[in-house]
Amino acid sequence: MTSRAKKYDVVIIGSGLGGLVCGAVLSKEGRSVCIIEKNEQLGGCLQTFRRDSITFDTGVHYIGGLEKGKSLWKIFNYLGIMGRLETVKMNEGGFDVVAFKGDADEYPYGMGYENFQRILLQKFPDEKNAIEKYCTDIQQICASVPLYNLSAEEQSDDTWAFTTGVKNYLEQLTPNKKLQNILAGTNLLYAGIADKTPLYVHALVVNSYIESAHRIKNGGDQIAKLLARVVKENGGEILRKQEVKKINTTNGIAESVELSNGRKIYGALFISGIHPAKTLELTDSDALRPAYRNRIAGLENSVSTFVLYAVLKPGTFPYLNRNYYYFNQDDVWQTATHTNESWPNMYALFEEVPEKNNQYTEGISIMTYMRFDEVAKWKNTFHTTLYENMRDEAYQQFKREKAEKLLDVVAIKFPNIRECVQSYYTSTPLSYRDYMGTDDGSMYGIVKDYNEPMKSMISVKTKVPNLLLTGQSINLHGVLGVTECALLTCMSILGKEYLLNKIHEANA
Repeated sequence: MTSRAKKYDVVIIGSGLGGLVCGAVLSKEGRSVCIIEKNEQLGGCLQTFRRDSITFDTGVHYIGGLEKGKSLWKIFNYLGIMGRLETVKMNEGGFDVVAFKGDADEYPYGMGYENFQRILLQKFPDEKNAIEKYCTDIQQICASVPLYNLSAEEQSDDTWAFTTGVKNYLEQLTPNKKLQNILAGTNLLYAGIADKTPLYVHALVVNSYIESAHRIKNGGDQIAKLLARVVKENGGEILRKQEVKKINTTNGIAESVELSNGRKIYGALFISGIHPAKTLELTDSDALRPAYRNRIAGLENSVSTFVLYAVLKPGTFPYLNRNYYYFNQDDVWQTATHTNESWPNMYALFEEVPEKNNQYTEGISIMTYMRFDEVAKWKNTFHTTLYENMRDEAYQQFKREKAEKLLDVVAIKFPNIRECVQSYYTSTPLSYRDYMGTDDGSMYGIVKDYNEPMKSMISVKTKVPNLLLTGQSINLHGVLGVTECALLTCMSILGKEYLLNKIHEANA
């Protein structure tokens, strides 16, 4: 290191939500911070894009826990972005709606537990005990996770929610198959797997939305922009269009990161917000034993997705301020195991917040599962705003065929959908891979498995003492999960009680 080379207190790899929250917290608490992002746009899954003057979210279509006084609201308020963030509260009478082919009825999720129970009881009057127990159990599970509630208490030894599968739990809760499937009907939010997904994942995700569900006006990238502003206001730096190629270590200690252009960025501490397996590939440090590397590299990633972004003709698609989870079959747990013939087994339809006429939405995103093997023949091609490498006509044709097939299924629930669509655009697992930095375009990072709960638990600390991890694979995905994981990473630097006290003081 030359005498003039700047050394930061903290160097952060990746400007996804985890990296940005870490940067905002640590810069706010007096650390000099440098965030390095390979893409032009910040935010990871918070990224948006515009087509035909309509803004589309790529990953964050709505957020739970943003009601005043809730955990995410408190964290964002402490960081000073809550007052600048424009949010729209979703339909309290049904922010999510579950629907099935061949069933003319709809099954809304009411906002607030009393509302949630009341609406479900209208559909299932004989299931009062099961519905009440479900709500009680979900709230108790969430209350038992200290970080979820911004508490300094230690985690309880009661592990039943970590070692119980959500599908098994629902089957024991009630023999009513329809109710079981409705309660699990939004499992796209965590890429639910019948024989793997733990109950705690379902509880933490679903609870945050039942408590409060909001959309971000003008797109989720508003969060990224505001967090970046906090970093810069506190003296931090953000390098865009710079890719980290190596983490250099000396005597087992991380010393610098080396960029693709050869430049080195020096730091006292390093935080990686990219996938843990990709992080380990960046360093050949002997401190990271082969057994640890192999364990991380061997962990299963969640499935990926195909998304159709539709620009709608003005005044054609009513804005209901809710999401639809539609299933082409009765079993909500078998939707990712599709064949080419059966695809798509389900979809989730998200409305964009209207920019003009509040009675009609101008754009919708329709998301369904797609495995990486379905696009593997194009795996050696890449396409981002920085590195344009147009894929062949066969790939474009593949996307068009999938889009038309998806619209056919959407038309079962919304018969006039094609008359509403002015134009559409699509993304595949390759898009997620190129922009999010995972090898297989995984939606939510590493799969959590109740059969082996400790296997997928990854500490924010690594055997390289000054190399820390953050992001959706470490703790939990989603805006709330990743934000709280970032707090966990920052706590290992600042101290748990110190940081929690700071957050509570800001919200006193």
